[in-house]
Amino acid sequence: MTAPVFVDPAAATVAAGDVLRVEGDEARHAVTVQRRQVGERIDVVDGAGTRAAGVLVATGDRWMEVHVEAVSRDRDPEVTLVQALAKGGRDEQAVEAAVELGATRIVPWSSDRAIVQWRGPKAAKGREKWASLALAAAKQSRRARVPAVDDALTSRQLAARVAEAVASGTRVLVLHEVAATPLASLTWADPDTPVWLVVGPEGGISDAEIDALTEAGAEPVVLGPHVLRASSAGPAAIAALGALRGHWAAPVTTLGG
Repeated sequence: MTAPVFVDPAAATVAAGDVLRVEGDEARHAVTVQRRQVGERIDVVDGAGTRAAGVLVATGDRWMEVHVEAVSRDRDPEVTLVQALAKGGRDEQAVEAAVELGATRIVPWSSDRAIVQWRGPKAAKGREKWASLALAAAKQSRRARVPAVDDALTSRQLAARVAEAVASGTRVLVLHEVAATPLASLTWADPDTPVWLVVGPEGGISDAEIDALTEAGAEPVVLGPHVLRASSAGPAAIAALGALRGHWAAPVTTLGG
């Protein structure tokens, strides 16, 4: 079984042979909630890709010390999920599964047809909820990188950001049920090309939004023969891309800094 993961920025600065002291909520969760014992193997990650693997050597109420045996770095391919706000918690389900499957960044989208809207204090609260879900999902899937969650974008803002992303070399794919190009048919000159996946709400992406995103350089693609819910479309596409581009063929962790 792989070692449980706990997050502490100090993991970025340790080396093999060091003793890393972790304090606060993460240590309390490890020692009090999960009842981790001295001698157990755990990983402490910095949330940005660095992993310090070691053995628990001492514990207290809100602290623990880990003897670091190896330091490595996860080389996760850049995959951004642009997820439209959706009712019934389906957007939150999408965020959780997408992070477990490899998303490195999450962008909430207030699309034209979204029933749910984040306005005022609700916007900050919604983003914080998604960030909390991303953190929990990253730890659950033993990832060293915790995906950032951006502020929500309007459709106009998203089109502008897509144009910037495409200009920088990112490939932006819009999942759309009537697109002519299957996701599985795409070819990749470089399998590590950064990718954005844009997923609409339950009511679908409007024609005006598709036109604006396409004009900005995005590519409409169809995922498969069935129409998926907002909660499953993004995660399914991330999984498909991981297999198509070969990222699931071998571990993504490399030794060194």
